[in-house]
Amino acid sequence: MNPTIKTFPNTKFIGKNLFFTYEDYRAFELWSNFMPRRKEIQNAIGSELYNIQINPDNFDFKPNSLFVKWAAVAVSSFDFVPDVMETLEIDEGLYAVFNYKGNQNNAAAFFNSIYTDWLPNSEYELDNRPQFEILGEKYKNNDPTSEEEIWIPIKVLKVN
Repeated sequence: MNPTIKTFPNTKFIGKNLFFTYEDYRAFELWSNFMPRRKEIQNAIGSELYNIQINPDNFDFKPNSLFVKWAAVAVSSFDFVPDVMETLEIDEGLYAVFNYKGNQNNAAAFFNSIYTDWLPNSEYELDNRPQFEILGEKYKNNDPTSEEEIWIPIKVLKVN
């Protein structure tokens, strides 16, 4: 597991969001509501889709802990926001970028290894900013050959 460390620029997004837990994971519902309407978004930058997760302060990753998930696209401005969609802006920040290949069956184990193996043994710690996946041209929903980028917010570990 060898991520690339990158700075993600300040970016604007338009999309839909839902609050849920890992126990009551409703990503399918979120994306099912977003995808038929995504073409209504003007000023899109690129064709990538963003699966964004915003965790509350001191998030514990427990099955019943609430977080917000976004289905969104990057945009150049918020001049036109389609009905029932919302805006989100992610500030510039440092990220560990992992390439994930496979269907969703192994995704939870992959994320778990990031947080329990890679992160504790790195020179970084988790930063309280949105984490996200970029679903680009190699992304194929629930296909074993699908590829996506996983962006985990990090900051340099402070040594006392």
